[in-house]
Amino acid sequence: MKLSTKGRYAVMAIVDLASMKADRPVPLADIAERQDISLSYLEQLFSKMKRGGVVRSVRGPGGGYILAKSRDAISVTDILRSVDDETRMGRCVPSSPNLCRPGDTRCATHELWAMLSAKIEAVLDQVSIADVCEGRYEFDNARPIAKAVGED
Repeated sequence: MKLSTKGRYAVMAIVDLASMKADRPVPLADIAERQDISLSYLEQLFSKMKRGGVVRSVRGPGGGYILAKSRDAISVTDILRSVDDETRMGRCVPSSPNLCRPGDTRCATHELWAMLSAKIEAVLDQVSIADVCEGRYEFDNARPIAKAVGED
C-alpha cells in the first residue's frame, strides 16, 4: 500500500497537534517547523480537514488549530478521508468495478486488491489518534489491539 504524501502529511500533522495536549490553538507554522512540512501545503491540508470536521480554527492573536473532537474520537481513516486520500491497492476503482481495463472488463486481480483495500481501511479505522500518540496499539492477525495505558 502506498498512501499519498497528502495523507501521510495530514496524519503526521494531526498526531503532532494532538501530542501537544495544548489548551490553546497551535499555529500551523509551529507544526510545519516540527514536522518539516511546507506551511502552504499544511494550510491546504488543514482547510480540507476543517471541512471534514477533524480540526477547528481559531482566528486572531494566539490563533491556530485545535482538534474538533477528542483524540480518541478521531481515527486515521477520518483524517485520510478528510483530505481525499485513499487506502486503495492497485489501479482498480471500487466504485467502477468494470473499468479496470480497456473494454470495460475487470482485471484478474480485482477482487484481491478490493479485499486488501477493505482490510487496510478497517485496520486504520480502528486506530485512533490517541492510540498513535500513546503507542497503544499492536497488531495481531491484522487487527489492532489497543494496549492498556502503562502496559508493556
